[in-house]
Amino acid sequence: MAAATSLDQAPDVSTDSYLVVGLATCFLKEDGEVHEVKVIEPIPSAALEAILKGIPTSYSSACGTTLGELFTSETPQKPSAFPTEAQFCDEFPARAIAAARTYQSRQEAQSHIPLGTTRNDFNYSTERKRVLNQTRVVRKEDDVKQHEYTHKVL
Repeated sequence: MAAATSLDQAPDVSTDSYLVVGLATCFLKEDGEVHEVKVIEPIPSAALEAILKGIPTSYSSACGTTLGELFTSETPQKPSAFPTEAQFCDEFPARAIAAARTYQSRQEAQSHIPLGTTRNDFNYSTERKRVLNQTRVVRKEDDVKQHEYTHKVL
């Protein structure tokens, strides 16, 4: 889906709509090894407020911007504050529009990172690694056995 099409399909947002995009440190698992990647992701207002309260986060920095600055052409444009090797997250246009909507409903959240500024004083931690391509395999041995009286009223 092209970015321009996404904005056309979302009449409740415009190119002036504010949002915050963050630079997250994520990991990819390949051949048993874990590789670090930098990912650009939109941050919804509720998540930003939690991050600002000091919870550990994989975001090393975040910047306040508008949809118009991110989508000047068919492909999203990286904010200048982010490194060139950073890549956009999956479904970035749709997630950016969704994040912009959260800042429309909570106008006061826009004051945390003013438009055009970057903030990097978060509780940055990669202790709990965000592995992007991790798959969970559920096995029969994982099933928890219950006693016969677990669901009975005694």
